[in-house]
Amino acid sequence: MFDLLDILPLSLLIFACAVTLLGGFVKGAVGFAMPLIMISGMGILIEPQIVVAGVIIPIVVTNGMQVARAGLGSAWDSLKEHWRYVLVVCVMILVSAQFLRSIPANAMFIVLGVPVVGLCAIQLVGWHPRIPPKHRRVFEWGAGAVSGALGGLAGTWGPPTVLYLLALDTPRARQMAVQGVIYGLGSLMLFLGHLRSGVLNAQTWQLSALLVLPAIAGMWLGFKLGDRFDQERFRRATLWVLVLAGANLIRRGLVG
Repeated sequence: MFDLLDILPLSLLIFACAVTLLGGFVKGAVGFAMPLIMISGMGILIEPQIVVAGVIIPIVVTNGMQVARAGLGSAWDSLKEHWRYVLVVCVMILVSAQFLRSIPANAMFIVLGVPVVGLCAIQLVGWHPRIPPKHRRVFEWGAGAVSGALGGLAGTWGPPTVLYLLALDTPRARQMAVQGVIYGLGSLMLFLGHLRSGVLNAQTWQLSALLVLPAIAGMWLGFKLGDRFDQERFRRATLWVLVLAGANLIRRGLVG
C-alpha cells in the first residue's frame, strides 16, 4: 500500500482538498463546473496526470448524487430520448482516455487549459448553436464524439453537453435530468477508462478517494447556501475565474 505522501507532499494535499471543496460548493450552488475548477485549480501546482486521476472518483460519486436527486424515472426518460449522444460520449471517453499517458506534460497543460478557456468563454458570451430537427441525428453523433474525447483527456464533458442541449432547445427542467444521466454514465466510463489507461492506479486512487470527502462537503454547503446570493452573477464570476486559471495552464504548457 502506497502512502498518500508518496504522491504529493502534505501542503499540496491540503491545496487539492481546498480546490475540491470549492468545486463541490460551486456544483452544489449552481449545478456545474466542479471538474473544471478541480482541473484548472489543481493544475496550477500539480502535475496534469495526477490532477486527472484525482478528479475521477469525486466525479463518479457527486454525479451519482445528482442522478439520485433528479429521480430515476426522469433519468430513464432522458436516456431513451438522448441515447445516441450518451452512447457516443461513453465510447469516446473510454477510447480517448487511453491516449492520456502518451501526451507530454507540457502538451497536457495545453490539453487541459484550452477546453477550460474555450468552453467558459462560449458560456460568457452566451452563444449556442441552433440545430434544425432534420439535422438532429448527425449533430448528436458529432457532438457526442467531441464531448467524449474531451472527457477522456481532460475529465470534463459538461460544458459541451450544455451546448448540445441548448442547441436542441431542451427545456431547462428537462436539461437537469438529461445532464444527470450523461454526467453519471460518463463518469463511470471515465473511471473504467483510466483504470485501463493506468492513470488511476495503486497510488493515485488513494488521492482520488480522499478528494471525495471535500467534494461532498462542498456540495452540501452549496445546496445549503446557494439560494442566498445572485446565482447568475455567481456563475459568471466563476466562469471568469476559470478563464484566468485555464489561461495559466496554457501558459505553463507553452513556456514549460
